[in-house]
Amino acid sequence: MHDQRPLLSSSLLRRAVLVAGILLILLVGLNVGIKWYGERILKAGHVADTDEVEITIGNDRLKLARNTLRTPSERQGGESERVDLYLTWPDLKGYEDANRAIFDDPARSAGLIFVQLSQSTMSEDMSGRFGPIYSRLTEGEPVPLKHGLFLHRLRADSGYGKEVIVTGERENNDAFVARCLLPQTPQEATGSDCQRDIHIGQDLSLFYRFSANLLPQWQKLDADVKAYVTQRLVKDGNP
Repeated sequence: MHDQRPLLSSSLLRRAVLVAGILLILLVGLNVGIKWYGERILKAGHVADTDEVEITIGNDRLKLARNTLRTPSERQGGESERVDLYLTWPDLKGYEDANRAIFDDPARSAGLIFVQLSQSTMSEDMSGRFGPIYSRLTEGEPVPLKHGLFLHRLRADSGYGKEVIVTGERENNDAFVARCLLPQTPQEATGSDCQRDIHIGQDLSLFYRFSANLLPQWQKLDADVKAYVTQRLVKDGNP
């Protein structure tokens, strides 16, 4: 007499269906997780959110777009000792899906301006420090460069290594002064070859780093970076 019982019991079938369902849910969840994590890796912590947050540094208040702020904590707003921004050049925009390659590819970092805002700790900015400090550490005659710039070599014992001072004169006698570690070739330039700081607002120090390839545009660069921050200062009486 043949055994007519099914090869698989109903309880076993239910367990198999349940296991298959769980595996399907896990697979879908894993796929979503991988996609989410991949996007996070691709964005490397950047956000495209252009909503403004208000940040107070000392006596100064600023309204800054979230996609220009480099760290998640800064994007929450509030009081801070300093804030770090990154902006594309020449349009001075924060991170967007359209320009993500500039932010993600180290080889294209020369297209970024890195800005740090903090409360001033020195009575003079970099231009004001040239006469009493930097000029006393230079050696030899200034070397004329293109675009109205001059290169000042620093003494080996100055403590600044291979850095040089680059200056430019303007009609209002407000000298442009930057410290640079000049690359051997334009292809070796980075977004941090040169640095400059200026006083702004009530008590802010605006420190920014930029590529040596932008030195020919020094007048526009300095004016635009200063104007960008000035326009985002919250004036007294304004909300």
